[in-house]
Amino acid sequence: MIDITQIFNLSTLGPWMLSMLFGLLIGATPGLTATMAVALIVPITYYMPPLTGLSMVLGVSASAIFAGDIPATCLRIPGTPASAAAVLDSYEMTKKGDSGLPLSLDVYCSSIGGMIGVLCLIFIAPALAKFALRFTHFQYFWLGIFGLSMSAILCQGNALLGVISATLGVLLSTIGTDLTSGYYRFIFGVMDLADGISFIPVMIGMFGVSEVLKVVARPELLSMTALPGSTKLPPARKVFAVIWRHRLTVLRSAIIGTVIGALPGAGGDVAAWVSYGAAKKTSKTPEKFGTGCEEGVIAPTSANNAAIGGAWIPALVFGIPGDSITAVVLGAMIMYGLQPGPMIFQGKSEMVKGIFTIAFISQIMLIPVGFIGIRLFRQILRMPKNVVFVLVLLFSLVGSYAMRNNYWDVGIMLAAGILGFYMDHLSMPQAPLILGLILGNMVENNFRIGMLKSGGDYTWFISDPICATLIFLIFLTYFSGPLLRLCGGLLKRMRKR
Repeated sequence: MIDITQIFNLSTLGPWMLSMLFGLLIGATPGLTATMAVALIVPITYYMPPLTGLSMVLGVSASAIFAGDIPATCLRIPGTPASAAAVLDSYEMTKKGDSGLPLSLDVYCSSIGGMIGVLCLIFIAPALAKFALRFTHFQYFWLGIFGLSMSAILCQGNALLGVISATLGVLLSTIGTDLTSGYYRFIFGVMDLADGISFIPVMIGMFGVSEVLKVVARPELLSMTALPGSTKLPPARKVFAVIWRHRLTVLRSAIIGTVIGALPGAGGDVAAWVSYGAAKKTSKTPEKFGTGCEEGVIAPTSANNAAIGGAWIPALVFGIPGDSITAVVLGAMIMYGLQPGPMIFQGKSEMVKGIFTIAFISQIMLIPVGFIGIRLFRQILRMPKNVVFVLVLLFSLVGSYAMRNNYWDVGIMLAAGILGFYMDHLSMPQAPLILGLILGNMVENNFRIGMLKSGGDYTWFISDPICATLIFLIFLTYFSGPLLRLCGGLLKRMRKR
């Protein structure tokens, strides 16, 4: 029998806090993912008591996901893939001279979203897990198309350019080995491309190196500090007033993050994009998104941490990891002698309660730990831009290489940076390209496997109620704006009559 009060012993709290600080370091370094942070911490926990080990593993995953928002807000460089959506409004708010508010919103909304995700895990895990298991290749295909369709509304300005950018990302995702046939595609004899183009070096180049190039193109900016405007964090009451004003956005984004996190293979990055698109679609001022909008900061950061709790739903109930992080954690649980599955709720009920308690407290601890990370990071950013951006370039090089220990990824990162620089000059958004690169394989593989299962019958993709619902949501994504404008025009004419 395991006593869950051991969680509150100093022997557990000390390593727990240190692991969360380690997660901050990894998450805030571009290219070093939350999955990597968890994988690095697991061997350290091997000789520790199970609850202490699990507290370190869960703590590092929560802080690493949040920490990716810090460089995204301050430098326009997502620390982790789940923070890519945060650059759209957080960085724009920082450019206006106030980085304190978006960073504070990142901390509190990450914590609140994470707590909502854990509460969903506790109370509705079996029901959501059963719903997640209803997703086959046909539903995942439409889920991927739905995510790509968000490109039309994520970008500021011309939606067509967003679709073109997403299409370019999908085309890049086809480079590498065809999983169905095993043949190489579009590698032109370069065997380093056989495994495809990783989206992490492309993401670092698009958002990091392109920003360095923009500063280099304007030498007068090099002597300025890297973080413009006020570096003072606002009082908590002001931040909570903003959160309360957008409480529905927080709740909706957390629920979206939890549901998408419960879908195996989706993860926090997809949840962040979908919640951002949903917030823009339902906002009274959608034109403000992409210009430093509070809702645009709140939505993705509430969703990506909520996805952690969602990913645990199929992991605990059925032993199916919701994302790469929970896949590593499941391995750690087996190492501790815990076999995930329906029987864990009966034979290991005390351990399950311990996991729930640790997950919830980790989201609360994220607030003090997060502010420690913010204050340390902001001290670095008080240096001149010419110093900070040399460090940015150095971390970009290290992050791109560290993922697969491949120099080719460094070249891809630099090429993506140049492409991102020129896309910015053409007012073409870079974010949809990253989304297309992430979801391209998911869409293609699920379509081809679905066609094989159905014997070439396309009706299998539209006959299921979940598929029909996703198709309806895709239709709304593209045509809700014109339909609303048409209805508004008709109402005005009726009133004049």
